[in-house]
Amino acid sequence: MILDTTTATPALLTGARVFTGTGDGLIDAAVLVGADGRIAAVGPAKELRAQAAGGPLRDVDLTGRVLAPGLINMHVHLGLALPGTAGAAIASKSDPDLLLVMADGAKRTLHAGVTTARLVGESRYLDFALRRGIDAGIVPGPRLFTAGHALCCTGGHGWDSDALEGDGADELRRLARLQIRHGADLIKVCISGGIAGEHEQIDTPQLTDEEMGSIIAVAHDWGRKVTAHVGPSETLRRAIELGLDCVEHGYQLTRELTDLMAERGVWYVPTITVSRCEEFFDAQGVPDWMKQRALGAGPRHWESLQNAIASGVSIAMGTDMPPAADFDGTTATVREMEFMQEAGMSALDVMRSATVRAAELLGTDGLGTIEAGAHADLVAMTDDPTLDVAALRGIDWVMKDGVTVRDDRAGLL
Repeated sequence: MILDTTTATPALLTGARVFTGTGDGLIDAAVLVGADGRIAAVGPAKELRAQAAGGPLRDVDLTGRVLAPGLINMHVHLGLALPGTAGAAIASKSDPDLLLVMADGAKRTLHAGVTTARLVGESRYLDFALRRGIDAGIVPGPRLFTAGHALCCTGGHGWDSDALEGDGADELRRLARLQIRHGADLIKVCISGGIAGEHEQIDTPQLTDEEMGSIIAVAHDWGRKVTAHVGPSETLRRAIELGLDCVEHGYQLTRELTDLMAERGVWYVPTITVSRCEEFFDAQGVPDWMKQRALGAGPRHWESLQNAIASGVSIAMGTDMPPAADFDGTTATVREMEFMQEAGMSALDVMRSATVRAAELLGTDGLGTIEAGAHADLVAMTDDPTLDVAALRGIDWVMKDGVTVRDDRAGLL
């Protein structure tokens, strides 16, 4: 059942075992949610009930359930137009129609248990309008952090979808400042080819050191991190030496390079789903060249993720696929996390990559944890995802900022 409540009321969540995001396992505790949509306290139910005495209090019985922080998906496009039939339909929409498509995707994302999303390339600056609508409570959706438009060279990766083209340090410096002027939380730059560019290869380098350096310097001067779409190790090495903060995809990472990433504190968002989602590509009607390039990148992409795990690189979860898209009997978000566990991460580390560690990369407090002062962004399920992230397939209750937005089980409220 999808709920339309828009105002948080104080609530006491009882009976659940809780993954706080920072602990090594589950604890037995109640959670007190305040009227401000934040967690007031975590502890014994009797004590929390006494703490809340004297005011209205909604009881939420989660007996037999596991409560975890809402998921954070760190690589999302809500209005992406991939090559192919579905992408062409999106690209042809007017601004109001595209904004409706993005709003629908935001709602689906939230109901899938993703309470925070990091957008890494949207078009026409509609992501900022959507963020304002969500923040105002007009549109249901996850909390959004956005890069605005991605940046690329002329004809570079994403030029025909969400990226702005620029050449030379001065022009790219201006484009980075333009995203910040609109309210960008981070800067996204495409420094090599990728899967969706017809006239490039994954290992095609696309920016000079001077161009990359100008973007990174502007972002850092303005207190923003820079994340890069990148495939090959040598191109990434150059960007790391220039101060890059994060890597998206990393289709061809050597162990030597992932060791350098770990040494320099460079983050990795693998998006491993994008090189193994044949059915999704078929549903989108993408051209055969793109599907074959994506699937052909799969083995090397998997090896890159395993190299990053072995090197101890800081990893955050992101899908690139729509977070709530159907994939292997679950959502793309959950399937991404299952892939990460299959590649060698512990279930506990995968959970952290989608909660407290993702919040660390965002550079924000109060997200990804269940503790006093944090946003009451929560999901519930039957089984323990810290033992096996497949338990997330059973998410059937979602809260954001103290408001229950999804409840599939009768009698929980």
